[in-house]
Amino acid sequence: MTTDAEPDGFESWLRGRVPERGLRSKGASVLQVLLTQPRRVSYSSAAEAAELAGVNVATVSRTAQTLGFSGWSDLQQELRARYLSSLSAPEVAAAQQTEGELGGASLRRDLDSLAVLNRRLDEQLLRTIAEAIAQSRRTVVVANGSYFSVGSALGHNVQLAGYEATVVHDDAELANAISRIEPGDVLIAISFWRLYQSTVTAAEEAHDRGARVFALTDAASPALAAASERIVLIPAEGVAFFPSLAPGLAVAQAIAAQLSTVDPERTRRSIEAAEAQWSRFRLLHRQPRRD
Repeated sequence: MTTDAEPDGFESWLRGRVPERGLRSKGASVLQVLLTQPRRVSYSSAAEAAELAGVNVATVSRTAQTLGFSGWSDLQQELRARYLSSLSAPEVAAAQQTEGELGGASLRRDLDSLAVLNRRLDEQLLRTIAEAIAQSRRTVVVANGSYFSVGSALGHNVQLAGYEATVVHDDAELANAISRIEPGDVLIAISFWRLYQSTVTAAEEAHDRGARVFALTDAASPALAAASERIVLIPAEGVAFFPSLAPGLAVAQAIAAQLSTVDPERTRRSIEAAEAQWSRFRLLHRQPRRD
């Protein structure tokens, strides 16, 4: 069992199987999915793993062979064992919980996903996105359905940090927003599990207009990947029909936190101005003073 002193034993094991010559770009995409979504791919077919990585099944099989396995099934079996061995006892219990009371299981699954995210997320990528937002004229955040909660949190905090941001979830409003996109603007596409076509179209159009496009998703859709400068792969598997939103919200908060460090004085002034207006509009409930 991996200890706290060895949190990246799983990653070290998998990266250690990569040949010295490295992997080609598509093989690297498969490796990235194995690293960021180990539980999901350890129970997926080769076709499902290929869809997550944005490649074909043959590429998944070749990558497995390049990593020293006879094929996907052989890699999958070892992956599952190594993944479970990398978790603490509570994380193992969460990973194996599929029946019974799903309320508690959902909470444990979120903790499991956050643990994976914490080990795998590239902090330089967070800095890249934060700096792009800070340098842009404005940021458009696209999120639909339940994922709107992730986009809303990100957009709200980008504004609070002192930068122009718009959160869009209506398709007509999205079309209008994209029509105003200019070179150097930023579009952040947020979608998990089943991608909304409007989100992919927005990313493609923004890219064609010269905007910097970033995606927060759990699957490397070929179309979304082609339109995006960088993709943040986020585990989003839930215990029931609903995908988990906790890791996506955690990444949104991490981007906002990083953004606050780009120009601390600007963020300070923005927060002070917002606080003054909250008081002016009497937005916050205040307990009466007791003498």
